[in-house]
Amino acid sequence: MLRPINYPEGAPGQGSIVLETSKGKVGVINVQCRTFMLPILENPFRVMQTAVEKMRTETSVIVVDVHGETTSEKIALGRFLDGKVSAVLGTHTHVQTADEQIFPDGTAFLCDAGMCGPVNSIIGRAVEPIVQRFISNLPAQFPVANGEVRLRGALVEIDETTGRASRISRIDEPAEASSGKSQSEGTLENEYKEEQENG
Repeated sequence: MLRPINYPEGAPGQGSIVLETSKGKVGVINVQCRTFMLPILENPFRVMQTAVEKMRTETSVIVVDVHGETTSEKIALGRFLDGKVSAVLGTHTHVQTADEQIFPDGTAFLCDAGMCGPVNSIIGRAVEPIVQRFISNLPAQFPVANGEVRLRGALVEIDETTGRASRISRIDEPAEASSGKSQSEGTLENEYKEEQENG
C-alpha cells in the first residue's frame, strides 16, 4: 500500500516504491501537503529531499504524487523538485487543472490530475445531498453520483536515461458505454498488445 511518505514512522504501508518495468525501473513517491490538510504531517519539502536523493541511487525516472489542497503548495513542491524528479502530479481536489507544463530543468508538472468518475456530480458525489448540506449545515450521506463517467489524468513522456520529461498532456476521456472501458484504456491496451507482439 502506497501512502504519503511524510506519515509518522510505523504507519502501515510505504511512501515510495521502485517498480521494475519493460523500460527499466520507475520510482513512485506519494507525499501529502500541509496547508488546509489533516492530519498535519512532517514537512513535505524536507522529507522529499531525503526520499528523492535515496531513490535516485536506483533510478532517474521518478514520478511524484503530491496530495494537497492548495495550488500554491503543490506548485512550490514542483518547483522545489524540478530537475530532481521526472514528474510531479497533484491530486486531492478532484478537479483537473489546465496548467500542464515542463519546468526549466525537465520536470513535468500538473497541479491536479483530476478525478476518474461521474461528471454530473460534486466531486463524484450526488449533487442534491451536498447542496442541501451547504444550505442546512446538517450532516448528510453523500452517495456516489450516477451518469456519465470520465477518465482524467496525465500522460508523460520521459527519457529513460536522463529521467527528464519531454512532454506532458492531460487526459480527459469519456467512458465507453458499451464496454465500460474508457477510450484511453482501450488505446493503452492496444498499444500494450502491439508492443508485446513486436517485441
